[in-house]
Amino acid sequence: MEKWSLMTITVLLALTVRWAVSLGSYSGAGKPPMYGDYEAQRHWQEITYNLPIRQWYFNTSDNNLLYWGLDYPPLTAYHSFVCAYVAKLINPDWVALHTSRGYESQPHKLFMRTTVFVADLLVYIPAVILYCFSLKETSAKKKASTCALCILLYPGLILIDHGHFQYPLSLGLALWAVLCLSHDWDLLGSVAFCLALNYKQMELYHSLPFFCYLLGKCFKKGLKGKGLVLLAKLAGTVLVSFAACWLPFGTDVEQIMQVLRRLFPIDRGLFEACMFSSPTHCPDKVANIWCSLSVLIKIKNVISPRTQLKLSFAVTFLSLLPACIKLTVQPSLRGFKFALVSCALSFFLFSFQVHEKSILLVSVPVCLIINEIPFMATWFLLVSTFSLLPLLLKDELLLPYAVTTPAFLAVCLASFSILEKTSAEDLQLKAFSLSLKGYVSWFKSFPRIVRSLFLLSLSLMAVLSVLSAAVPPPQRLPDLFPVAVAVLSCLHFLLFLAYFNVVILWDSKNRGQKKVS
Repeated sequence: MEKWSLMTITVLLALTVRWAVSLGSYSGAGKPPMYGDYEAQRHWQEITYNLPIRQWYFNTSDNNLLYWGLDYPPLTAYHSFVCAYVAKLINPDWVALHTSRGYESQPHKLFMRTTVFVADLLVYIPAVILYCFSLKETSAKKKASTCALCILLYPGLILIDHGHFQYPLSLGLALWAVLCLSHDWDLLGSVAFCLALNYKQMELYHSLPFFCYLLGKCFKKGLKGKGLVLLAKLAGTVLVSFAACWLPFGTDVEQIMQVLRRLFPIDRGLFEACMFSSPTHCPDKVANIWCSLSVLIKIKNVISPRTQLKLSFAVTFLSLLPACIKLTVQPSLRGFKFALVSCALSFFLFSFQVHEKSILLVSVPVCLIINEIPFMATWFLLVSTFSLLPLLLKDELLLPYAVTTPAFLAVCLASFSILEKTSAEDLQLKAFSLSLKGYVSWFKSFPRIVRSLFLLSLSLMAVLSVLSAAVPPPQRLPDLFPVAVAVLSCLHFLLFLAYFNVVILWDSKNRGQKKVS
């Protein structure tokens, strides 16, 4: 009973923070003609409720794809339809075809915010709670609740979901998939991940670790026996799950091809995030390698779009290959979770058409290992929130950012004493250190060096946050601060990618895990 009481308090605190953030502004509030993500979600409700399914993804007189055209997979469309059905019962004006464009009112804002709360309560938060209770390392009664508190108070996700405006369903479904795999419910986990992928195509960031882990399990069981049976079951489960999601579109090849064109608009170029056609959106401020390099070299002016696609694919593939090979050859739950982080970060840094918010696809897997490497996980989650600063400032979310970020740091300091966990062993670099010549003298000062770098990083992020919010940029360099935020964050992420890959490749803890058989 005590552990559930602690968890109840944790959830209530997390919901209170979400409610407080939701009272503020949202993406594109009062900013015609495109408004923002809030209007995009409302518009999808309008389209899915009033038009037949065959028109949802096509440009027609009733569905102008240049105005927030639907560009997410079918489950997003079905979810929009359900929300629209409820909205129609409350106030038909909210989803009226054409006339509801740009609709803004306090009752409608309350409704939209409530739909996010419901998604959180039904999908994301239960997955976090059950995951924390399932951790082998959290044997103490209050350990699960402290781990859940840190995950549920991660400011990046709160600010985007309940501030900017976004649904946590794809990430929540992915968490359910991880939870299922941790209990060897491989088929249920496959279903959950297929649903996540059919809600947002960006879940492709997590697809290779799922594939490699399950394939590795099949290899371990033997492809002439149980492994082949499991592989067949997994293949069948994936096919049935996708068929169920795409059933309304499956009768027409042109329908399927149009949906795919909307999901993967490769002709837009390396930098254009697929959701954003708004002229006010500046895609060059994403904290990935291509946007950071563009400060020095205007890549889109010297490389054709097709070459950009090939280059980004090649670099992304090479960067995630080591972790995927290791996971396939030596499948383990611990390796799987670290591979989710590494592969998602590779996609964010090097792939095609990345948006600022895509860093959340890395952050949520990092939350899953916060109990194993609390110092590095906390550091990463702080940097990921900082990388969203230009977007948060545009949405007038400075105050929530300034409150939730230090609060999250304080909770992590109190829960895990992170500044005391900076040794090579705490950071799971002991095996790597043993492989280096002369490691003894250098690693004696390692904890002090790491703490110094952490404090320097926090100082730089704090100063740049204040400058971005309070100091007008030079007229000749209007994007100075957003570019500085992107470049500084990108440098952090590159170092984190190297770190996570070192932990994966020099992993010495799999021997303590249950063998896959």
